[in-house]
Amino acid sequence: MKDYFARDPRTNRERMLAGDLYIDDDPDNARIQDRAVRLSAAYQDAYVKDADAAQPLLVELLGSVGENVRIRPPLFVDYGSHLSVGARTFVNYHLTALDVAPITIGEDCQIGPNVQLLTPTHPLEPQPRRDKLEAAEPITIGDNVWLGGGVIVLPGVTIGDDSVIGAGSVVAKDIPAGVVAVGNPARVLRTLYEKRRQ
Repeated sequence: MKDYFARDPRTNRERMLAGDLYIDDDPDNARIQDRAVRLSAAYQDAYVKDADAAQPLLVELLGSVGENVRIRPPLFVDYGSHLSVGARTFVNYHLTALDVAPITIGEDCQIGPNVQLLTPTHPLEPQPRRDKLEAAEPITIGDNVWLGGGVIVLPGVTIGDDSVIGAGSVVAKDIPAGVVAVGNPARVLRTLYEKRRQ
């Protein structure tokens, strides 16, 4: 295999955190991923018994959790520590948040069941992909956003405040604030803000 990093002294974790190409063989990454799997499972088990008592496990798992956040398990993350959820946000069952790069979910959001927030990317060229190179781009969800059930948000996407993404949509490009967007790829249908009088 070609040595893609011959002149780069950084670890693969350092490359990953910088948003550059890397290979996912870093022992620190493996340790943090194992921790995330254990905490996610513990959170689900605790939630079944008492949702309020499970909240400290969620706080331990994620990078930051605002007040009155509710996330129904199961919750699937790569690291957990790169996922931030704003106050009063509700997340329904089966969120998959592959937080190789930062994922930021704003305040007062509604996240439907089976939503996928996917930051990882892979080279289009066959050989680097065969050699297991990958990278990631952050995802940002603004305040008061509603993602319908089954929405998929792709790497590098920002969704503006107050926007609604229709169920089953695939969001491949940025969505502005205050709109309804649907489809694959998601396209803006209409604005939610009143037009200002001139």
